[in-house]
Amino acid sequence: MRTRQEIQQAVERELKDAFGIPAERLKADADLYRDLDIDSIDAIDLLVKMQKLLGRRIRPEDFRSVRTVSDVVDVLERLTQDGGGPAA
Repeated sequence: MRTRQEIQQAVERELKDAFGIPAERLKADADLYRDLDIDSIDAIDLLVKMQKLLGRRIRPEDFRSVRTVSDVVDVLERLTQDGGGPAA
């Protein structure tokens, strides 16, 4: 993953495939919890999937403030650009 658009597409694909969320609900400002019905267990599963997507470990504190689809993309984009910590 290199560009923000590629990251966005990958996140949306994971949300559709893993959680069965219809594409029309996957807006950048969609709240993971309120709009997409992601619960705390799903959030952990999403974190694990994003680690695999990124190819490295993501610290839970990096995802603590994530609330929207755009927030997920922001974190992955930042981690992609700065190396994001230890490799998985």
